[in-house]
Amino acid sequence: MADTVTALNVVAILRRHAEERAEKRAAAFVTDPDREDGVRWLTYAELDRAARSLAVRLREHVAPGDRVVLLYPAGLAFLTAFFGCLYAGAVAVPSSLPGRYRHERHRVRRITDDAGAAAVLTDSATRADVADWIAEEGLGRLPLLVTDDGAGPGPEGWAAPDADHSTLAVLQYTSGSTGDPKGVMISHGNLLHNTDNLARRFGLDAGTPGGGWIPHFHDMGLMGMIMPPLMLGSATVLMSPGTFLKRPHLWLRMIDRFGLDFTAAPDFAYEVCTRRVTDAQLQGLDLSRWRHAVDGSEPVRAAVLERFQARFAGAGLRPETLSPSYGMAEATLFVSGAVDMPPSARTVSAERLEHHEFVPAAGESGREVVNCGPPTGAEVRVVDPATRRPLPDGTVGEIWLRGPAIGQGYWNREATNEAEFRATAADGTSGYLRTGDLGVLHDGDLYITGRIKDVLNLRGRNLYPQDIEHELRLQRPELGQLAGACFAVPGLRGDDEVLVVTHEVRGIKDPERLRELASGMRLAVAREFGAPVGAVLLLRPGAVRRTTSGKIQRSAMRELFRAGELEATYADYDTNLLAEPAAPPAAAPAAEGVPA
Repeated sequence: MADTVTALNVVAILRRHAEERAEKRAAAFVTDPDREDGVRWLTYAELDRAARSLAVRLREHVAPGDRVVLLYPAGLAFLTAFFGCLYAGAVAVPSSLPGRYRHERHRVRRITDDAGAAAVLTDSATRADVADWIAEEGLGRLPLLVTDDGAGPGPEGWAAPDADHSTLAVLQYTSGSTGDPKGVMISHGNLLHNTDNLARRFGLDAGTPGGGWIPHFHDMGLMGMIMPPLMLGSATVLMSPGTFLKRPHLWLRMIDRFGLDFTAAPDFAYEVCTRRVTDAQLQGLDLSRWRHAVDGSEPVRAAVLERFQARFAGAGLRPETLSPSYGMAEATLFVSGAVDMPPSARTVSAERLEHHEFVPAAGESGREVVNCGPPTGAEVRVVDPATRRPLPDGTVGEIWLRGPAIGQGYWNREATNEAEFRATAADGTSGYLRTGDLGVLHDGDLYITGRIKDVLNLRGRNLYPQDIEHELRLQRPELGQLAGACFAVPGLRGDDEVLVVTHEVRGIKDPERLRELASGMRLAVAREFGAPVGAVLLLRPGAVRRTTSGKIQRSAMRELFRAGELEATYADYDTNLLAEPAAPPAAAPAAEGVPA
């Protein structure tokens, strides 16, 4: 592992693997792990040759340091394009595809503009859609290169890029508000240190294959599932998110067939497997070799881990395989993880947590907060976000990070970088990343309690929206395991804020049942949290905005509500809560709560 961080750059490591283990399988894309023809492999030699060939071709269109947008479906073509950019000395800009919906297409346009892209890469299967998007957006000036068509020169004219640890390798755009994507500047050194952090914490090496279904353009997919196995000389085994969502058992089959040691997924994926994998699909499944199932990228729920373990224990899943973790794109990925021990959680006083105190519940209502292990991927300090005063262990505050895996800042946002990537604490220590996450260090382990921007201040109480959403699903079984988003907006008097509750609902069309459900949700929030509910909106499945990793986009939902753009199956609210009150749309009637 030491040679990972001492290597000159990412390209140097992959070139060495291509020479020393040319015929070893490096990467696979799996369409169906139950079929012999359901997988395609690339060896290290093939990956290296493809990357060098693309780099030679790219240099006809871009200069070192230019940004190149990657628009690919899941598959091996993304890998050759990503490493082709690095082999050319260009900066890779992974992105989701433009998609069908306006907000998806707009987001990719914003990324392309923000990055100052010099070219766009895609594959043959997606070329027509990407070309249509380019024409629609008036981006015809950008070269569009199809990288799997066999065109262009071979690898013979390639020369290694002039890159070291400080050289920019990737702009990793965060999946926060759709209106303002921010590109985290990730250097070659950041990528290598993140790999080293993961390898040390999880015991990864050339003999521990990893992989999963997380989108390749997402930080957990690229920095967690793709880069570490390839940098360590192992193998990465990949699957499309669509395959997982349609048939979640195939993810587990893939882990079994290819003997994956390490994989990761958001919390909701473990819940999906628990609910949807049937007894018949469990037959013959062997998960006994699976060492690390990382749960991260969104709040980790103890109950989800418990149900997953109980469901798959018969297939050989060991309790210590489950690894609640914490990380973020701004830290390249990994910060902390609970390893080689059954998951644990502390039940703390919900009332005291409102006052940022992390104390055990004593007979009153408690909240389970999962242990995300000791921080080994970065130096962690917990700081009062208002005064910047470092806080003692056991006190909830903002998590600040420092270390060689922390990104270089956001692209073209120097003022933000000064405040958020080079923060100085009240005691004079500096160079910290302000994460915006709230948490606590307890007995050396990190516990995440929420995000500063998401915390609701209602009638002087600090409430966590995920607690309200979770409680509603417990009390109202009609909500199932669908998504909800709670947020606050200015009240009708313009002083105190009120709560807006949105939640997806399936299979209920009777107006009276919808009315009763919305009324019951109001009562549950008032009874359990004492919070004023200004609006309840019941939405179709899929209407709650989520990031590519499953995080609820509460800020985006708030913006949509204030703009009157949420199309509800049933809505009960006063239109004066909107930013510009107007006649309510037919899909979202006001005041009386009429189903759409």
